Amino acid sequence: MSNETNDNRETSSRFQTIKQRILDLYTYCTTGVWRDPRRTWKVETVKIINISVRSFLDRDLQSQACAMTFRTLLALVPALALLLAIGRGFGFQELLQNQLYSYLPSQHVALTAAFKFVDSYLNQASEGIFVGVGIVFLLWTLISLLMSVEDSFNTIWNVQGRSIMRKVTDYISILLVLPVLMICSAGLTLLMSTTLQHIIHVNFLRPAIDWVLDIGSLIFTALFFCGAYMLIPNTKVKFINAFIVGFAVAIAFQILQWLFVTGQMYVTRYNAIYGSFSFLPLLLIWLQLVWLITLIGALLCFALQNVGLYNYYLDVKNISLSYHRKVILGVMAIIAKRFYEDMPPLTSSELSHQYGLPMSLVNKIISTLHNAGLISYLRPDEDSPDYPIQPSLDVSTLTCGEIIKRMQNVGSSDFIPEFDKKFEASNDLCTKITSSMTEIADNVPIISLNIEL
Repeated sequence: MSNETNDNRETSSRFQTIKQRILDLYTYCTTGVWRDPRRTWKVETVKIINISVRSFLDRDLQSQACAMTFRTLLALVPALALLLAIGRGFGFQELLQNQLYSYLPSQHVALTAAFKFVDSYLNQASEGIFVGVGIVFLLWTLISLLMSVEDSFNTIWNVQGRSIMRKVTDYISILLVLPVLMICSAGLTLLMSTTLQHIIHVNFLRPAIDWVLDIGSLIFTALFFCGAYMLIPNTKVKFINAFIVGFAVAIAFQILQWLFVTGQMYVTRYNAIYGSFSFLPLLLIWLQLVWLITLIGALLCFALQNVGLYNYYLDVKNISLSYHRKVILGVMAIIAKRFYEDMPPLTSSELSHQYGLPMSLVNKIISTLHNAGLISYLRPDEDSPDYPIQPSLDVSTLTCGEIIKRMQNVGSSDFIPEFDKKFEASNDLCTKITSSMTEIADNVPIISLNIEL
């Protein structure tokens, strides 16, 4: 009897030990890792996963993927029309159509009807009144899709978007260059495949040739995602981070593409249920997953580049008013002293990297300083913390008291009816505290703060 009791106690003790270890591991992975100063690959991996999971949940990427799936369907016909129009100019229209037929083997009739619709669309868009209307509608649908992608990427990177003029110029360039590159890439792959098969007549080498061409297709896809992660966000993204993530996303994309093509073989089984719409459910699922892995890739790219600056991630979210004020004065002192000593201005990213400040906190402070009228961006008509920053006031006479006064008035205030009457005592006390604090700080010029540049 005593042996059974001892065995039960040992089992319970082991269970409690395992449970406690699991809880300790969970606590470390969720909160404790941010205060771990070690730079080992294990710690960095936990931080990257932590940032990615938190960002995925906070930014609701699933809903964004759904929204972009809808916009993709709207832009599908104009995009196909633009692609075939450029392909027709290069003599690759038949090649593109054959590629689509091979990707969608069970939808030959539907694709034939779609190609006729696109030809009719292009013919009408090139005649009479449809010239301007057709081009405007085509560009609007594609640009609106690119705007949605940029907004999602900028949300992930915590930066603001481009100006209207830059959006127009950048998006038109992308829409003109990208289809040409896609067509040339497809033509090059087909040319290499045909040429090698004519040169090499040994059958056992053909699997190796196909494997090499598949690797080439994977590299082209990786470069495409790498370029998207570098160019679309309104911030500087390191090539190595974009390429690593782009290669991983390219592998996931190729797997999804294989599943989509393979699934076409089984679509005919559902014709009795969906009829002519049998292709639509699979297309929607595929588009949803493609956009989801694309956004997850942007999250991973953001986490890779900023993992070293997120050591105090939870502390930044719960920062106190006093400590926040100290950091604000420190950041403003750096900007003012660099300007006063004729040093090159820094961007928010450079401020974060050079002074070891969390990127999210720097972006928030820069935005607040800009709203207070204390700083401005060097590029005109651009409202983004990613551009070089300089003071908008005379730094030789700017005091810490003036900065505190302006910071006190940033944001909404005096919107509660009769608040001053109902809470007169607290209102007067806060006014006196602010006045006494700013009175002391008025005697301290911002450039006099001893901060090492």
